[in-house]
Amino acid sequence: MARLVFVHGAFGGAWNWEFVREPLETAGHTVETFDLPGGGNDETPVEGVTLESCADRVCEVLASRPEPAVLVGYSMGGAIATQAASNCPDRVAALIFVAAFMPADGQSLLDLTRLPEGKDDMIQANLVVEGDPPVAVLPDEAAREAIFNCCTIENATVCVARLRSQPVAPFATPVRVDEDVLTSIPRFYVLTSRDQSIPLALQRRMIREHPCRKVIELDADHAPYLSATVEVAAALDELARGSAA
Repeated sequence: MARLVFVHGAFGGAWNWEFVREPLETAGHTVETFDLPGGGNDETPVEGVTLESCADRVCEVLASRPEPAVLVGYSMGGAIATQAASNCPDRVAALIFVAAFMPADGQSLLDLTRLPEGKDDMIQANLVVEGDPPVAVLPDEAAREAIFNCCTIENATVCVARLRSQPVAPFATPVRVDEDVLTSIPRFYVLTSRDQSIPLALQRRMIREHPCRKVIELDADHAPYLSATVEVAAALDELARGSAA
């Protein structure tokens, strides 16, 4: 079975993926979750939260065990996983993107949201950005609608309360990657068709521009770990097994 290392999204933390730990471990996989700088319970100062520091954290986790891992990037974590995979490709057996950004060399997450296919992105429409270095906050009601629109009110409320403010630097910094190296790593995508954070059209465009060995489509919002836990765990199990094959 596979070693799965999960990279969480903006405003979140390792807790994003705790919902799928049990079914994946029951299926025989090893599951590793962690907080990025400034995410979850991590107390890195705002000025220390950059795309590069986040990618470095991923590579540190990948290097903590001898075997390469299937790296799973969610939302903003897709951009960070992309940078990390280019930085330490020998540690990455495969890449799985779950409702995630897939930037090309020289492209930032913000660049992707400004494409025509990203025009219905409810995250960017509702962000409040303040400070120097800038930090983004997503109001509670906007978070419920943009991220948890398929979740129960009770589950959404619990998760919204756990969201943190997000330093902007990882959004705004272009990735600097070796495309030849990245194309040598098997790539898979879990698409979320009712996503209000990364519109379906934008997910499809990224998949066209970065062909994946397999795409699994879920009838889910931007929080499939919560709204479609069984389905996303099954998809990850299938893709992890496929990456080994």
